Amino acid sequence: MAAPCLDDPSLERNFRGHKDAVTSVDFNFNMKQLVSGSMDSCLMIWHMKPHMRAYRFVGHKDAVMCVQFSPSGHLVASGSRDKTVRIWVPNLKGESTVFRAHTGTVRSVHFSNDGQSLVTASDDKTVKVWTVHRQKFLFSFSQHINWVRCAKFSPDGRLIVSASDDKTVKLWDKTSRECVHSFCEHGGFVNYVDFHPSGTCIAAAGTDNTVKLWDVRTNRLLQHYQLHSAVVNALSFHPSGNYLITASSDSTLKILDLMEGRLLYTLHGHLGPATCVAFSRSGELFASGGVDEQVMVWRSNFDATDYGDPLKNHRSGSAGGYAKSPPEMDFSETSLRTKAQDPIRSPQADVVTLPPTITNTLEHIVGQLDVLTQTVSILEQRLTLTEDKLKQCLENQQLIMQSKAE
Repeated sequence: MAAPCLDDPSLERNFRGHKDAVTSVDFNFNMKQLVSGSMDSCLMIWHMKPHMRAYRFVGHKDAVMCVQFSPSGHLVASGSRDKTVRIWVPNLKGESTVFRAHTGTVRSVHFSNDGQSLVTASDDKTVKVWTVHRQKFLFSFSQHINWVRCAKFSPDGRLIVSASDDKTVKLWDKTSRECVHSFCEHGGFVNYVDFHPSGTCIAAAGTDNTVKLWDVRTNRLLQHYQLHSAVVNALSFHPSGNYLITASSDSTLKILDLMEGRLLYTLHGHLGPATCVAFSRSGELFASGGVDEQVMVWRSNFDATDYGDPLKNHRSGSAGGYAKSPPEMDFSETSLRTKAQDPIRSPQADVVTLPPTITNTLEHIVGQLDVLTQTVSILEQRLTLTEDKLKQCLENQQLIMQSKAE
């Protein structure tokens, strides 16, 4: 059963102040502030209370590519094309410390949930982990062979996921500092990746116009969406884990119901590519930014009920047909002027009932695929054991040959 919506998403605020494309947005945990970064080399701290002036933070020497509030809300991290990371205090003074993080553009910054660590990703093809206190370098991952667009900590901090122009998404173990899996199913560069709030799966957005979700425990593809008509630039999970929102160069935002694997809404608001999107910590709001220099704040109007892990029993490989077309909602300025009095109807639930024979057949096929997956897994384990034994035999043979030579 799909998670019900109370009402349609609605546009709450429209912030203007940047002088170039907006690249990144993030809410403070207290919902009182929103930070945005821009190609204009500035950060803006927007206040959710009306009539409070925004703060403009100047310090980076080139475009700001990424921004994020720390979990406590007391700090903001930003990464720039000037190859540095800055840690800001989000108050009127806007004081910051700066460190040279990479030898290329810094595309992504992300705090761990405990606020102690920061992971950065760069055009220098590396992912680096730092302490937030004193910005001490800890270690780096360097197996990507092209620009790394995004890197995120898992909710428990044990894993890091990264997305790259080498068309892969890599999963790293923070303790062993090894790559535990590479997902190679994208047909283009991978722009963005993030963990589901449960930590059990990841979603990635690509230049092949797709969004893909994988289970990080089994490394299996869970869902595949091809709903946008252009590059998908960013995505964000609702804190409940039931919804995913995407931002695309086709100028739209799309809200997906992960429970049913279907499109719920298409939102038109930005004039030109939508570059970034993020839910607030509570999920009540989400913000988006675009090449049109605008930052938009939207009210989600979702039911707050917690439905657990929506992907746990989901076996759908792709988002397919609908009983009715999901609503497209236009919030662009021209549309708002001409349709100001036009109420938008809430969508009816899309229900498709399959005949029992088809359902049984599909369940049988899924069961057989599960058996095949388990068989392949066992064969891989046996092959690994055989390789280990062969390696040990060769090493023993070398030792025997050496002892004979002596």
